[in-house]
Amino acid sequence: MEVVHARCAGLDISKRDAKVCVRVAGAGRRKTVETVTTWGSMTSQILALREHLIAERITCAVMEATSDYWKPFYYLLEDAGFDVLLVNARHVKNLPGRKTDVSEGRSVRSRSSGSSGRSRSGSGSVGSGGGDSPS
Repeated sequence: MEVVHARCAGLDISKRDAKVCVRVAGAGRRKTVETVTTWGSMTSQILALREHLIAERITCAVMEATSDYWKPFYYLLEDAGFDVLLVNARHVKNLPGRKTDVSEGRSVRSRSSGSSGRSRSGSGSVGSGGGDSPS
C-alpha cells in the first residue's frame, strides 16, 4: 500500500487530555516509528503539543473527539499550518477492535497514513453534516 502521509498524527481528544499517536514511516531499512503520548487540554499544553508536532515534522493531524473538545486543538494546529482533519467519533467507534483512547489514537492515525488498507475519506469529516464545523 502506498503511504499517503509519511509523517502523521492521530489524536483522540477528551475533556481532560488528548492521546496522540505520531507515526513516522520508515524508508529503506529504517523501520516505521510510532510513539504515543498524552497531552493536557489547557492552552499551554496544546501549544506544547503543537511545537512537538512541528519538531517531528508532522504534515497531517487527524482527530476524533466528542462534544466541542476538539475546537482548541483544531484551531491551534490549523493555525500552525498542519493539514487537520476531524473525523466523526461514531464512525471511529464502529470500527472493530478499538477499545481504548490509545488504540483509537493509533486507529485514527493509521487511516490518515494510508496504512490500514481502508479509505475513510469524507465519511466523517467536519463539514459533511453542518453544525459547528470550522470554515
